[in-house]
Amino acid sequence: MEPISPLEQALHAARALVLADLVAGEVAEANVVSMVEESVVQRRWWVEQWPEGVEFVAGLLAQDVQDALLERYGRWPLCPVCEAGDPHALDVEPELGPDPHWVCHKAGVKVAAVGALGSAAGGTPSS
Repeated sequence: MEPISPLEQALHAARALVLADLVAGEVAEANVVSMVEESVVQRRWWVEQWPEGVEFVAGLLAQDVQDALLERYGRWPLCPVCEAGDPHALDVEPELGPDPHWVCHKAGVKVAAVGALGSAAGGTPSS
């Protein structure tokens, strides 16, 4: 058995983080998971071209999935902090950097690390 390359480890870790957030938001349906897989394929190529960008993969994957969901279904993830006003989506910060977080620009707060939305919303829902 061959060892898993650092690139594949980073891609699998990023995939797991985004899937955890999708599960927390109860939107991890098969077609949405397919969006994650499509993004992983695209980001694999991107990191192969720019290996120094490997630490940015989790945030980029989260943004890719967020964009794909917006185009097909609507805003995700919705802000769990702001209870008044129109529902709005969180943003990933930094846009290109390590240690990505979901942030609410309206309230000016970090809500959760990418992969930890379940804890920000009071825990992952039980099925």
